Amino acid sequence: MCGIVGYTGFQDAYEIVINGLRRLEYRGYDSAGIVLEGSDNKFEVQKTKGKVEDLVNISKELKGTAKIGMGHTRWATHGVPSDRNSHPHLSNNGKIALVHNGIIENYDTIKKMLAEKGFTFQSETDTEVLVNLVQYFMDLNPEIDFPTAVRYALNEVYGAYAITVLHEDYPGVLVVGRLGSPLAIGIGDKEYFIASDASPFVEFTKEAIYLEEGHMATISLENGVDIRTINENSKIEPEIQELKLSLEQIEKGGYEHFMLKEIFEQPKSIHDTMRGRLLVDEGIIKMAGIWDHLERFKNANRITIIACGTSWHAGLIGEYLIEEYARIPVEVEYASEFRYRNPIITDKDVVIAISQSGETADTMAALKLAKEKGAFIYGICNVVDSSIARITDAGSYTHAGPEIGVASTKAFTAQLTILTLIAFKLGKHNGNLGNAEFMSLIAELDAIPKKIEEVLATTHELTQEIAKDFVKATNFLYLGRGYNYPAALEGALKLKEISYIHAEGYPAAEMKHGPIALIDENMPIVIIAPKKGHYDKIVSNVQEIKARKGKVIAVVNKGDRQVSEMADYVIEIPETSECFSPIVASVPLQLLAYYIAVYRGANVDQPRNLAKSVTVE
Repeated sequence: MCGIVGYTGFQDAYEIVINGLRRLEYRGYDSAGIVLEGSDNKFEVQKTKGKVEDLVNISKELKGTAKIGMGHTRWATHGVPSDRNSHPHLSNNGKIALVHNGIIENYDTIKKMLAEKGFTFQSETDTEVLVNLVQYFMDLNPEIDFPTAVRYALNEVYGAYAITVLHEDYPGVLVVGRLGSPLAIGIGDKEYFIASDASPFVEFTKEAIYLEEGHMATISLENGVDIRTINENSKIEPEIQELKLSLEQIEKGGYEHFMLKEIFEQPKSIHDTMRGRLLVDEGIIKMAGIWDHLERFKNANRITIIACGTSWHAGLIGEYLIEEYARIPVEVEYASEFRYRNPIITDKDVVIAISQSGETADTMAALKLAKEKGAFIYGICNVVDSSIARITDAGSYTHAGPEIGVASTKAFTAQLTILTLIAFKLGKHNGNLGNAEFMSLIAELDAIPKKIEEVLATTHELTQEIAKDFVKATNFLYLGRGYNYPAALEGALKLKEISYIHAEGYPAAEMKHGPIALIDENMPIVIIAPKKGHYDKIVSNVQEIKARKGKVIAVVNKGDRQVSEMADYVIEIPETSECFSPIVASVPLQLLAYYIAVYRGANVDQPRNLAKSVTVE
């Protein structure tokens, strides 16, 4: 959540920052702002509640006025979305400007101390407290320079942050720091870029430094990049990495929305996730992270999967997969609850963390706790060199490519692909999965991308037509059994995330224990009903729904008769093994949610109140 862009160099800083903020809009935000350091070293600040284009409308006269500046898109934590709560924030003396992602948890204590010293505050934010704390240290001792004052201030706060700071008396200097929120530094030819991720500067340079946890950097054209630890001020040699991201990957490519593009990218993203790992002809799955630590997995008392949101749903399906094929006990936990309930974790446990961004604050906090208890930590994420990738003992990248839409689609199915590979590999090596069954399963997994292509081709227009009939719906119920119960949860989440229709996912067998009371002629029910896996029971559930006049949207296998004859709407998908049905069935549910949201006029890629990378708890 939130987005930071900074620049110093020879180009127009206004254009770089504004276009960079547009690239970060996917992260979710409610206000935007920019500060530029003009030729007289004085700040020009503009900020507003609303979108980046609202910021452009009030700031376009700043174009061409500066070669250094920074901008911010804010997702509100402290204080409502408003002009005055928007970033950048200035210190009381007006000389220091700061933008900030994250939360300063002890801001209130610091604010009271600063107020006693005569500082005043114009906003409700924790960020304004931090920028004034920097001024406080400089006022306290005139011998302290600007970067040192920033370091002193950061040593006084706790929480999560990525910051970028300017000072009028230090022209051409940008100071950045991070703890818990990502920050990248792009290295150009006589220019430097700062951003929450590499997307704002990918067309200008292929070289970047990903600032490590607890590090800060002082950046200037004159002295380059000086990286230090925040605690000890120890100098760190920067590790420059080559960016794999391309401009084409972060553009819409002719699609109306990023979400639709990413739905259609799933055959490729699933294939890319399997590529080099699933070798069907050789009858093997190659996963170094598992192979190198096979004994830890085989001898684990249990595996605990921790995740949030869509990744948690992937984890639930992972529980079914690992328990069925590897016969290792699995528990799935919300990361946001895990660390606060005093969980029992030992050095005999394996903890798998799943996160699209690799920066999810709740998941990071849970991982740190598990690591302190001696558990073996395995990460599944989509972003190379992310925080979760660094803290884990081993892991697997999903190779889904950049996911810009806030509502996760291709990252979800890529996570399921990784979890499937893990389950099959563990099951094969511990003897619970026989060779014949293993070969059959991996051959079918290899065919999944083709089946997804078929689903996209046959259900795309159909889901558009179905969606038109439910634009005015106020509630949805999603039902599934076995592997498809978590798929029902995910389908409901997609709908409520982007269309703002209340939706609930439920195990189909539990319908009669409560939700059946909601069913009438106005209630649409999406039911996932493949032939394999409790089909007869699903037929009974549909009969119960129709007896109460519910509107049934059924996701069935081609050629299905029983459920199709009872359903009001039918979406056909290819037949596959039960364990793969959540991957195949999720695609039409994504399309259905997408088109209902489009017809309701919702902002599909940037749904209200949501953020792509949730870097605060």
